[in-house]
Amino acid sequence: MKTKLLKINPQAPDPQLVAEAAQVLKEGGLVAFPTETVYGLGGDGLNSEASKKIYAAKGRPSDNPLILHISQISELRPIVREIPPAAQKLMDAFWPGPLTMIFPKAPIVPLATTGGLDTVAVRFPSHPVALAIIRAAGLPIAGPSANSSGKPSPTRASHVEFDLSGKIDMIVDGGAAVWGLESTIVDVTGEIPVILRPGAITKELMEAVVEQVLIDPGILSKPSAALRPKAPGMKYTHYSPVARVTLVKGTRDAVIQKINALCAEDIFLGKKTGVLTTEEAKAQYHADVVLSLGKREDLAEIGANLFKQLRKFDFFGVDTVYAEVFPEEGEGLAIMNRLNKAAGYNRIDAE
Repeated sequence: MKTKLLKINPQAPDPQLVAEAAQVLKEGGLVAFPTETVYGLGGDGLNSEASKKIYAAKGRPSDNPLILHISQISELRPIVREIPPAAQKLMDAFWPGPLTMIFPKAPIVPLATTGGLDTVAVRFPSHPVALAIIRAAGLPIAGPSANSSGKPSPTRASHVEFDLSGKIDMIVDGGAAVWGLESTIVDVTGEIPVILRPGAITKELMEAVVEQVLIDPGILSKPSAALRPKAPGMKYTHYSPVARVTLVKGTRDAVIQKINALCAEDIFLGKKTGVLTTEEAKAQYHADVVLSLGKREDLAEIGANLFKQLRKFDFFGVDTVYAEVFPEEGEGLAIMNRLNKAAGYNRIDAE
């Protein structure tokens, strides 16, 4: 299969290009497209065969549910059985935007899209290109991240092309994603909303709208092999470069000293080393490749750069990566969720 690449103005999408992408989706094909979080791999979410193509292209386990993307609130009702009061409040506050909600699914949504579950994850993105394509297709678009399963999510069309060229019909290049981390996922099927994947819409933001929001305990701990994931990213290792990633926790000086010692050992053994750090500390590391995520206090910048920098380690052919950690609160919860999965929960103390 030859993958067609379309370049499009992210703020004023050309209607002809949008229509071309929408036609591929209507015919059961796959189109990668930009959203405000990361690039998504789109297919007709009501077509079992299209959903199966998504799993095949990504190499994604079939029990890992897909997210349906809509372009207006009226498109939600046909695909869910009910809209709980808490969900309505969250929709009013955060849609369109980087928030996915899990509802009881309507019969029209195939089990091939939901990973066999009787619930469906739905998002109303804010990116002009994503919205234009969904509207033109007239379909809820199943759209997991447009990467090979387990690899860092794509924040640029070039990342999608590297992973999926020759496996999908089209890539729509709308420039770099703004947020750089996937949407927050919250389960609204119970009495109290539960965050299943942290993101830009934090627990604190949601609790300004609804009385209470819980955090699933599996977000920062290694999931059981027997887990049946209710949301994308709950069970499987994700976001990993080829290199082995190790997280190092402790005071700043202790972490720098420990990582430098570990890099020295690896270099002695003939390994190419990498360090994932911040602007404040990058000059103090002695590794083959040192990459900064940005200023430590700017968690939005760090989140936006995380997947891009993880992918760079593959480009440089690094064997081992050592990464600093961040506070597990607010936006830091989402960053650490991704880093823990990238490292396969391989974490050591510097002190």
